[in-house]
Amino acid sequence: MKHTLIKSAILASVLALGACSSVPTTTPLLDQARGDFVAANNNSRVSTFAPLEFKQASEALEQANAAAARKESLEQIDKLAYLAKQKIATAQEVAKQKQAEADIAASGKERDAVRLEARTAEADRAKMDAAASKAAAAAANADAAAAQNQAAAAQGQVAAAEAQTREAQARAAQLEALMTDLQAKKTERGLIITIGDVLFGVNQANLTPNGQATLRKLADALAQAPNRTVLVEGFTDSTGSSAHNQQLSERRATSVRAALVDMDVARDRVAMRAYGEAFPVAPNDTAGNRQMNRRVEIVLSNEGATIAPRR
Repeated sequence: MKHTLIKSAILASVLALGACSSVPTTTPLLDQARGDFVAANNNSRVSTFAPLEFKQASEALEQANAAAARKESLEQIDKLAYLAKQKIATAQEVAKQKQAEADIAASGKERDAVRLEARTAEADRAKMDAAASKAAAAAANADAAAAQNQAAAAQGQVAAAEAQTREAQARAAQLEALMTDLQAKKTERGLIITIGDVLFGVNQANLTPNGQATLRKLADALAQAPNRTVLVEGFTDSTGSSAHNQQLSERRATSVRAALVDMDVARDRVAMRAYGEAFPVAPNDTAGNRQMNRRVEIVLSNEGATIAPRR
């Protein structure tokens, strides 16, 4: 407040002295000092950054004005005016320098803020990159685990397939041995087992014990070959009437089919046809040939195939 009052008083005196033409003593240097003081007073940064220097300048100018009011010598007035002018210049220069220092300090703070912001952004990016890398690693681990599971499943499937293959090969070997024992013949329709006339009662459809034993072997073979079916076909020689021969062949085929079903062969796996004296395997001219024609043929289908009709 005191400094403000001093400035106001000095400024008023400056203006009053400059405006009053009746003041007898002044000098151009004093007028310049007064002008410099007005300019410095109008510059806010002088009072802000160099208050002490401006106060000293004010006091120096006051002394010059006082000397002029006392009408001291022009030399003394110029001396004091020069001193006031120098102090005013010093105040302005100090204000300018401190203003520059303040600007630099502000720039430094702004630069530090920018750097801090950049470092913060860089740290955030690093965190995001780390999180992304962690997620990618987790995904890779999951993929690897899935791949291992798939490989294990594939190995299990291969092992199961190999076991099935070995089992199928064992069944095939066992079936082949049974078919060899039954003297089966390989044809396009499948394996054919022939039950001759001697396995039935004379002119009857009842199976003898040997006939039952033969069918038991066949039932065991069918148990080892679940994908195969059977067609039982009955035949006779040409002795007797055709109707009798047809009935006899049908009864014998029926007897064979019933025996297989009794031996736990599924009914829908066993079909039956009777042909009577048709399809002889030998001329009916001798007792031996006629015995060959009195027979039951059992066709065992190929794996998973149907039995083609007789031609």
